[in-house]
Amino acid sequence: MAAKKDYYSILGVPRGASVDDIKKSYRQIALKYHPDRNPGDKDAEERFKEAAEAYEVLHDPEKRRLYDLYGHEGVSSTGFTGFRDFGDIFRSFSDIFDDMFGFGMGGMGGGPRPQAGTDLRYDLTLNFLDAALGTEVTVEVPRVVNCRTCGGSGAKPGTRRIPCPQCAGRGVVSRSHGIFQITTTCPRCQGMKEFFAEACPGCNGEGRLREKKKIKVKVPPGMDSGTHLVMPGEGNGGSFGGPPGDLYIVLAVRPHEVFHREGYDLHLEVPISFVQASLGTHLTIPTLKDSRELVIPPGTQPGETIRIKGEGVPYPKGSRKGDLLVQVRVVVPRSLTPRQQHLLDEMAKEEGAAAQVRGTQGQGQGQEEGLLKKLWHSFTSHKSN
Repeated sequence: MAAKKDYYSILGVPRGASVDDIKKSYRQIALKYHPDRNPGDKDAEERFKEAAEAYEVLHDPEKRRLYDLYGHEGVSSTGFTGFRDFGDIFRSFSDIFDDMFGFGMGGMGGGPRPQAGTDLRYDLTLNFLDAALGTEVTVEVPRVVNCRTCGGSGAKPGTRRIPCPQCAGRGVVSRSHGIFQITTTCPRCQGMKEFFAEACPGCNGEGRLREKKKIKVKVPPGMDSGTHLVMPGEGNGGSFGGPPGDLYIVLAVRPHEVFHREGYDLHLEVPISFVQASLGTHLTIPTLKDSRELVIPPGTQPGETIRIKGEGVPYPKGSRKGDLLVQVRVVVPRSLTPRQQHLLDEMAKEEGAAAQVRGTQGQGQGQEEGLLKKLWHSFTSHKSN
């Protein structure tokens, strides 16, 4: 399979282009390569689809952010993988095509055009581990659907219909504007051409009902706050046979009490004693799934970071994982037992003797260690008093 082209190159705009510039460029390309203007031209069809896909990503702030960071793989994590056919494109960008051609892609026809249902948003809060490792949750989403009794018409099944008096049963009305005649959908019957004699008892003539639907949401691994998942067809129902809208699941992730996340890397702070830092030690530290052993080498310095490959957050697709970065924090005791103080005194004396031996190798180093020795003796003398 050929690699996808860069979306900015397809639309001919720089990476820092504004949304208005992106929309303007897309309009020009859509006009040039529209299927009605290029019948039977497969190359024009492909260019038209590419431009629509690029615009779908770049005019959406969140999709554009993911694309800029991770390319096509980042966008696919939101559930968008391109358009299935021209119908998908026309439904998504009906406002743009209305502006370009003066009518919806369904044409003015002899009745109301199918209208896609509106999209819905659902804010989902996850704990840190579920977002990082992936999970499946069930949400209850309130939405509007067509009445099952009347199929969305609003009329009682089997009742008589009468022609709309405003449009004389044509479904459209016309008005003159200079030398032009403008035809629009009848505002009274909404293009239905007729009125029903009796209202549907299931929806009181509205044709629509509110319901709450339980939907299973599969959250892939590696998700973070602000990411949204798309559930196609789970939004509000369409009108006049139009397709339903989509459901956007917007994620918010609670912070973790131990881990801090940066991209796909995890950060963890581990406290150790002065002795452990000096002599080295083995510790058991937590990971996303369980725990593992961490080797602290002798002479580890305060603030030093140990990187553990592949123990970070999984990427949404593929087998890649971030790293776990463990920062060492050396804890200085606030009080000492008599034996601890004696041992540290002996250590200080030993360091002093070592400094005298090394004194011939560097006067500056000997002065520095002598100063540290004086400070240490001052500290221990104060403790003993």
